[in-house]
Amino acid sequence: MASLSKQDIRDVIETIKGLYLEDMTPWICGYSGGKDSTAVVQLVWMALKELPQEKLKKTVHVISTDTLVESPVVSLWAKESIQKMIERAKDAHLPIFPHILTPAITNTFWVNLIGRGYPYPRRDFRWCTDRMKIDASNRFIKEVLDAESEAIMVLGSRKAESATRRAVMEGYEKKRYRDHLSPNGSFPNSYVFTPIENWQNDNVWQFLVQYENPWGHSNKDLLAMYSGASADGECPLVIDTSTPSCGNSRFGCWVCTMVTEDKSMAAMIQNDEEKSWMLPMLDFRNYIAGDWDTDRRRRDFRRRDGHLTYGCYLNIRKP
Repeated sequence: MASLSKQDIRDVIETIKGLYLEDMTPWICGYSGGKDSTAVVQLVWMALKELPQEKLKKTVHVISTDTLVESPVVSLWAKESIQKMIERAKDAHLPIFPHILTPAITNTFWVNLIGRGYPYPRRDFRWCTDRMKIDASNRFIKEVLDAESEAIMVLGSRKAESATRRAVMEGYEKKRYRDHLSPNGSFPNSYVFTPIENWQNDNVWQFLVQYENPWGHSNKDLLAMYSGASADGECPLVIDTSTPSCGNSRFGCWVCTMVTEDKSMAAMIQNDEEKSWMLPMLDFRNYIAGDWDTDRRRRDFRRRDGHLTYGCYLNIRKP
């Protein structure tokens, strides 16, 4: 859609209200603090706010996954937003329960990189996504499913994000057994609801700027945080390996080596002197993301499988 009308937004809110009232299946909203997930949680909040108190019987969980190596600026933004969400939902008597999820200690970045000696994540060895994101969110989803048998995932996925995302979403759309609910490939008893699936990037910002954030976290400040950074994506709730890497997104890990350059952090440092304290972090990230394949000074004499490499790394120094 070229531009959002008030009726377009009203239609989405009415759809959310109708789906919420259809059954007692709990909802799980993915929230990263980025624009798409903010728009979805805000729409859900607005819809529930319009319902009478006696009909607010179904739980809505809002989950935010903190890998413990998130971009510091974004991590602080998300945590403050979640805290405000907890307070405002309680004051408004809404059944919205935010949670911050973290990976198990054995799955954290530094335990694997330093403790286990894993190489930095790369496209042919992307160990970070499974351990730091998928496992954390899936453990929570499984707990809800064990307690309630079913769950509905409410996500900010949009077809306009990429041709691949469109193809995946349209493929699941064909398998819908109920309006607006696609099957979740990871969990048989869970379904996916994508309220803004047909919105364009500009539609998301139009909504966020025109409608005040109901839990008090400024959408204009969110827009300011996006300004000046690189790619206009965000790291979504990751529940399976088909989800794209967060490496090309604005909201990823500061140690991410899935891309050649962290343009987001570099832009934050360049555009705001107060963020210059992150420069050593950027330098460290650039070091571990360097050319380890051709720079022999960086390479270990042991191969990934533990075997020794002879000859090519022999360095004889004269006394």
